[in-house]
Amino acid sequence: MSSTVTAEASTPRRSREEFTGRWAFILAAIGSAVGLGNIWRFPYVAYENGGGAFVIPYLVALLTAGIPLLFFDYAIGHRFRGSAPMAFRRMSRWTEAIGWWQVLICTVIAIYYAAIIGWAISYTGFSLDQRWGSDPEAFLGQYLQTASDPTPSFDIVPGVFWPMLVVWVVTLLIMGFGVRRGVALASMVGIPLLVVMFLVLVVIALTLPGAVQGLDALFTPNWAALTEPGVWIAAYGQIFFSLSVGFGIMITYASYLKKRTNLTGSGLVVGFSNSGFEILAGIGVFSALGFMAQASGVSVAEVAGSGIGLAFIAFPTLISQAPLGALIGILFFGSLVLAGFTSLISILEVVVSAVKDKLGWGRWTTTGVVVGLSAVVSLFLFGTTTGLPMLDTVDAFANNFGIVGAAMVAVIAVFWLARKGRVLVEHLNAVSSFRLGRGYMVLAGLLMPLVLAYMWSHWVIAIITNGYGEYPASFLNVYGWGLALGMVVLAVLLSLIPWSHKSSLHSEENLHEMDHSAPTRAERTVPAEEA
Repeated sequence: MSSTVTAEASTPRRSREEFTGRWAFILAAIGSAVGLGNIWRFPYVAYENGGGAFVIPYLVALLTAGIPLLFFDYAIGHRFRGSAPMAFRRMSRWTEAIGWWQVLICTVIAIYYAAIIGWAISYTGFSLDQRWGSDPEAFLGQYLQTASDPTPSFDIVPGVFWPMLVVWVVTLLIMGFGVRRGVALASMVGIPLLVVMFLVLVVIALTLPGAVQGLDALFTPNWAALTEPGVWIAAYGQIFFSLSVGFGIMITYASYLKKRTNLTGSGLVVGFSNSGFEILAGIGVFSALGFMAQASGVSVAEVAGSGIGLAFIAFPTLISQAPLGALIGILFFGSLVLAGFTSLISILEVVVSAVKDKLGWGRWTTTGVVVGLSAVVSLFLFGTTTGLPMLDTVDAFANNFGIVGAAMVAVIAVFWLARKGRVLVEHLNAVSSFRLGRGYMVLAGLLMPLVLAYMWSHWVIAIITNGYGEYPASFLNVYGWGLALGMVVLAVLLSLIPWSHKSSLHSEENLHEMDHSAPTRAERTVPAEEA
């Protein structure tokens, strides 16, 4: 290779932003993984699927799918040093569309995720005077001003619109400052603060009357549940959705790592930290639900729930009944805000990085366009009277069709079609302390495609057969199926747009020769400070 080509190709790579160190990356990755689902989804999933016995399939899923998928994403991002589309393009030209599919999924999720953070901001303030009164369910409807017809109305709800606007302005500022001074710094401040706040919440919840009853309901094992396939699928689904794998986030974050970084060691820290927070969330939530059940004279089963119902109906009811209710409310909804922000930033970074790589724009220009356009769509779709049914539908299709589908296609394309699995494993082993072998190839190349294909096909068949919720078919065809399939088509079209810097798309062989990601044998011992 001529020196001209080498210099030309290496220029964009040297200008790529980087995390200040491994722990900045780990906190950012944990910030992405620890989101709303950890707090309001995991406790109920565990409760519904065997209680304490659910720990067994949950850990099996973490070790056989969650962490291997983390390694998969890390290897692609770090080995090919680019956003999701660029990394896939560098690996094999025809796989670029997979990266754009992941980018579009992130775009859609970010647009509605901001709405939930806005609600949590409002409810943090409502906790001070318990504005929801004696009927939090009715109050939620009044707050959101939900219309009976789910078709977008564009009727702005001021109480939702303004908090959402705050979310987007803060997000714009954080992301504009870049990876080190914005994304990483937000996680390095937000994650420790989130853990402290939630620990205080858990301690208070454990002191409430009835807390033991709630913990008994959560952790009493139903061993018979382990014989049910649905329980195991629920475990894999929870791990998959909670780790932020399969839709570009970890690929993007790994691309900002220095050449000598312990990837597998970092993945183990992130995976177990995420699961640790989920268990902590389960303890806090079910201690609180135990108090609520005792105060209402009902069983825990009658008050247990997940998602929006748990956060904005069950917890306000609990706050009204519990001692130190205002403090519990501030801690709970404040935790949702922090968890939501760190996740939103990671989701949008996938989009910003991809556009920046493709078009060659500067950081602030790219951030302004991406965040600005996302904010406009978000505010005028989800800050309206039809925001809740739109959010419910888009969330279901973006996650179950989009994320699962994109991850399934990516794993199959990499391991079975492009035959790059061994390249990724060799790269992980070259820079990491925890080495992988044939077992990983079996898990990542065989087990993961089977599990993902089952989850994806099972959901698609169920929706085709039964519909989703009580929404009319015309609504689902446009904002469910139309959105899901439209992202696939648009991803292919985006992959056809020329890159602004053709020199950045050098082949895998050139990447290796320039020694950006493939260390020599003498370098393969991971330094103690990075291990």
